[in-house]
Amino acid sequence: MTLQADTKTNDSRNAPAQTRTTSGLDQTMDNRPGLINRAMTRLVAWAEALNLRHSKVGNPPVYDNAVFPWAAEIEREWHLIREELDRVLVRKDELPGFHEIAGDVKAISDDSNWKTFLFCAYGLKSEAAIRQCPETWRILQKIPGLKTGLFSIFEPGKHLPPHRGPYNGVLRFHLGLLVPPEPDRIGIRVCDEICHWEEGKALIFDDAYEHEAWNHSDKVRVVLFVDFVKPLSFPASAVNWVLLNMAVFTPFIREGYKAQKSWEKLFFGEGEHARS
Repeated sequence: MTLQADTKTNDSRNAPAQTRTTSGLDQTMDNRPGLINRAMTRLVAWAEALNLRHSKVGNPPVYDNAVFPWAAEIEREWHLIREELDRVLVRKDELPGFHEIAGDVKAISDDSNWKTFLFCAYGLKSEAAIRQCPETWRILQKIPGLKTGLFSIFEPGKHLPPHRGPYNGVLRFHLGLLVPPEPDRIGIRVCDEICHWEEGKALIFDDAYEHEAWNHSDKVRVVLFVDFVKPLSFPASAVNWVLLNMAVFTPFIREGYKAQKSWEKLFFGEGEHARS
């Protein structure tokens, strides 16, 4: 099995348009009450248009990995990440559902079949997770503009409906870690491109395009899930820097960090003591 997409182009002229909403889904982030949130929503929409005009790497839904040479370095060390993942998965049933850490994803997932093991998110770090997976953390540092890093775990039968990410100032990197060789049952659609993960191989895409992902097999699928800063020219690069560094102060990130810390007390603290 090979990671593949129907087409891969970095020509922005041929890229389909990005849309701010996905029909049929609640826009949980946009619906937060308050004047500040409404102002931020308008600011993000303006910045997204600026980012599309000033991208250094085009605006395709799915990228050729050669555009980001560091991806090959990550692939070469994937076995080290897999070894640490295997140790985490011994306690898989104790891992939180993604929606328990990032409450705003409840519009697309509100069950325990999408689990996560978080290392970092927009300047906030899980020191306990980093201590448990030091090689993974070392390898993550090879990614320029790293913003989010975690293990994304799909239980058998999980299907994320069509949705889009909250902001196009970052790109998404997946590294296949545990992927059953069943491409007819496991995959991800980004815009109109169908891709399939492969263990040890990277997939880089723009999650601001509508996408959906599924694991219709009877086995677990895990990828290393990363958001990194999209390469932009000035002035978009400056605006993007400001917005991404403001993210740590938003309710979305602060509430997630609080939920993460509460879970860590059980998993790394009381939970570990109870097991000893």
